[in-house]
Amino acid sequence: MPGFPARNDPTAMALNPTDLYDIRSLLSEEERMIQDSVARFTDEKVLPIIGDCFDQGRFPKELIPEIAAMGLLGSSLPEQYGCAGLNAVSYGLICQELERGDSGIRSFVSVQSSLCMYPIYAYGSEEQRLRWLPAMARGEVIGCFGLTEPHGGSDPANMKTVARKDGDDWLISGAKMWITNGNLADIAIVWAQTGDGIQGFIVEKGMKGFEAHEVHRKMSLRASVTSALYLDNVRVPEANRLPNVKGLKGPLGCLTQARYGITWGPIGAAIACYTSALEYSKERVLFNRPIAATQAVQLKLADMARRITLAQLLSLQLGRLKDAGSMQPAQVSLAKWNNVRVALDIAREARDILGGAGITTEHPPIRHALNLESVITYEGTETVHQLVIGREVTGINAF
Repeated sequence: MPGFPARNDPTAMALNPTDLYDIRSLLSEEERMIQDSVARFTDEKVLPIIGDCFDQGRFPKELIPEIAAMGLLGSSLPEQYGCAGLNAVSYGLICQELERGDSGIRSFVSVQSSLCMYPIYAYGSEEQRLRWLPAMARGEVIGCFGLTEPHGGSDPANMKTVARKDGDDWLISGAKMWITNGNLADIAIVWAQTGDGIQGFIVEKGMKGFEAHEVHRKMSLRASVTSALYLDNVRVPEANRLPNVKGLKGPLGCLTQARYGITWGPIGAAIACYTSALEYSKERVLFNRPIAATQAVQLKLADMARRITLAQLLSLQLGRLKDAGSMQPAQVSLAKWNNVRVALDIAREARDILGGAGITTEHPPIRHALNLESVITYEGTETVHQLVIGREVTGINAF
């Protein structure tokens, strides 16, 4: 066809199937080095074991020391607290490469970094920062984030957990549900209603009345720890209250940080599913030719490549806005909604291309598809993010 060189035309430069727009060229040298380092970790340490971990319902705790040693915990926080001080795009690339391995690995890092270390840094006292952040960056203290409650998560203002003052302490009672890292955690950032609005508290493992119960029978995020937290008049000292925020601004600010990383993570899951389907389609021969030679499969693969390219550009621009200090929550909602939906659709299409082989964890699509059923729900359901954009463009709140 005129204007479209044949694939074997020596004048036609071959494109990278997972980077059709050469987005890597838009990254700084440091950003590329970070991406390559985490990619190697995922290839060498995560991918060889993650299928078995998913089958067994086991989070690979043995990877935590190396994750910490690479500077991936609290990577965007300042070096004075033992963190790497990386920019937002670097953190996004970390999330992308970790979730190329598994959503459970990225979720662990995301919760530790964005939902636990970030609120201590942003809302805590200097004493709290110095006490907790260096140890958390080293992976010696693991955190979890207690916001969602059993009666529902999309309306955090309807919080039932309460904290009341008792002398110099606080007594906290309530329950939190669907808590990543709950049974791993040494501390929990718990949000509770007080007489002065919603406030955050650092609840420590071992405090009387505080329990974490692991959630079992999961068909998603099986290589991740998910728990319910129960607090029965847990006595927490005033020194453990986050002093620099009150109201929903606190937890919602944390969620914006975490959602930013989630816009990148599913791109990695999508790439893993796409490359698996691409390789399989070239090897699987039906009717005397590889299925990659059929129009039906090529249309699916081309659409996957298109969607991944658009998602990459969306998150990269979001990261540049974040680094410039101009990122808005609605922009995060748009990217989270788009990119998780893209990844889930690609995972399902990739599973279809793999046929019967696609239902086993020997191949990544079914594992990623199941994980993404959680990712599309947590930290703002798809519907919630659609309504955020609807409110932004109309000026009318439909919640």
